Amino acid sequence: MDSYTKEKNLTLMREELSEKGRSTLGFKLTQDQVEKLLQYTQLLEKWNRHYNLTAIRTPTEIISKHLLDSLSIGSYLWGHYILDVGSGAGLPGIPLAIVYPDHQFTLLDSSAKKIRFLTQVSIELKLSNTSIICDRAETYRPFCLFDTIVSRAFAKLACFVALTDHLCNSLGYLLAMKGVFPEEELKALPLTYKVIEVYSLSIPGLSAQRHLVKLGRAGEH
Repeated sequence: MDSYTKEKNLTLMREELSEKGRSTLGFKLTQDQVEKLLQYTQLLEKWNRHYNLTAIRTPTEIISKHLLDSLSIGSYLWGHYILDVGSGAGLPGIPLAIVYPDHQFTLLDSSAKKIRFLTQVSIELKLSNTSIICDRAETYRPFCLFDTIVSRAFAKLACFVALTDHLCNSLGYLLAMKGVFPEEELKALPLTYKVIEVYSLSIPGLSAQRHLVKLGRAGEH
């Protein structure tokens, strides 16, 4: 690809992110945020060639199926300390950390190769509001408990609760990103947690169903 075509593609991606990002978030992304999201996309493409971080590889798909999908839950974050459990390639943690610099994000994953990628992203994008931790959810012991714990393609709801209960403060929330409405998973939840709400999400350029399940401790909410 020649330099002209590459720059033209980048311009189109900037425009797409600005336009669709605004409709997803309800506010306009800054130029710096757009550039960092594009830089993250490029790093994901580059590392994917060797580490197979995600099956989604084209820039257009990354924007709609990864970036905008991740950003769609931004308005549901609560509190200051946010944990992205099973972060993988940094989704949803990295896009959220770029757009919400006032929150402190911890990205947790047990895969060493993914942690190397996340560490490189955090360094290159100068994300001072991120901490990268290589550990399993069930063995991780943070210095302080989290206000919101998010997961994307991590585990069934009952398992999500079991693995992260010790990481969430008593008034905190668990946010699980799902595709179709997870009716059977909701029925299998332990009595110690209750469903606060299940939100239907609309992602520009994505026709597939997306839902966000918000859980809280029973008796605390």
